[in-house]
Parts: sequence; C-alpha cells; structure tokens
Amino acid sequence: MTILVALGSNLPAAAHASPLDTLRAAIARLPAHGVAVERQSRFYTSPAWPPSDQPDYVNAVVAVTTDLPPAALLAALLRIEREFGRQRSVPNAARTLDLDLIAYDHLVVNTPDRSLQLPHPRAAARPFVLLPLRDVAPDWRHPVTGRTVAELLAGLDLAGTHSLEV
Repeated sequence: MTILVALGSNLPAAAHASPLDTLRAAIARLPAHGVAVERQSRFYTSPAWPPSDQPDYVNAVVAVTTDLPPAALLAALLRIEREFGRQRSVPNAARTLDLDLIAYDHLVVNTPDRSLQLPHPRAAARPFVLLPLRDVAPDWRHPVTGRTVAELLAGLDLAGTHSLEV
C-alpha cells in the first residue's frame, strides 16, 4: 500500500528556527498520531504559488503506513497542522505548516463536501509535490490518469524548485 503525504512551510512555527526545522519536527510528530514514516524525500525549495511576495516554501513528501482510514488520517494531519500554529485565512496564504494527503493506495475519493479528495486534486500539476514524491515513490502512477511521476513532471515548468543539500 502506498500512502503519500506532502509537507510544506514558508513560515517557521513557534519554537522552530526555520520552515525546514518546522518540517523536520512535523515529520517527527507523525508517529504520535499513528502514522509511521517509511520513506522521506529530500527537502526542496520553491517559490510561493501563485507568485507573490511571500517567502519561498520548503517542501517534502513522506511515504507512510497507518491503520487509520483515509478520513481519519486526514483529520490527524489537520490536527498536526494546528499543533504547529497553522491558521487558515485566505487561500494560498503563507503558512507554518501544510500537510496534504496526496494518495492513499489507489483509492479515488471525492466526498460531496470536498473535504476528502483522493488523489489530491492539484498534486499532478505541482512540481513542489512531484519532485519530492519521485524521491519516495518513483514508480507511483496517478490513480485516475495512470500517468507516472516522470510523465507528470515532463509537462511542468520546474524552474525555481530545487533540492536542498541538507
């Protein structure tokens, strides 16, 4: 089973010196919520999307295992975001922590209220998700389109998204 979670931050959470430190702490916090990290990508930097004067983001993807069903896993991810001071204001606002459930095996889910959408509806168009996803699941195929990570990346502008050497 392949469960993929994307992480992003462009503001440090309280008690963390940088967005990178925030992501490292969030990854370390996952097991306390019943989520075991199996593989972790490198960290990447990318400009804010849509383009703005916000600080650059730090992004990563983790492949995880859990006994939680998709809705409960998403609820756990949202709790972790709140633990790190995430406040939802306007779309695309700067944030201390963003945790997105990208895929839960090959499930395709779209709840009527859109609270749970699998695979993540915008992941296939985001280099800052696909580049780290390639690190942890290079053979992953989008459950709806059947396209591989490499095929999805081939159609995107990768300018501005870079791996951090840490």
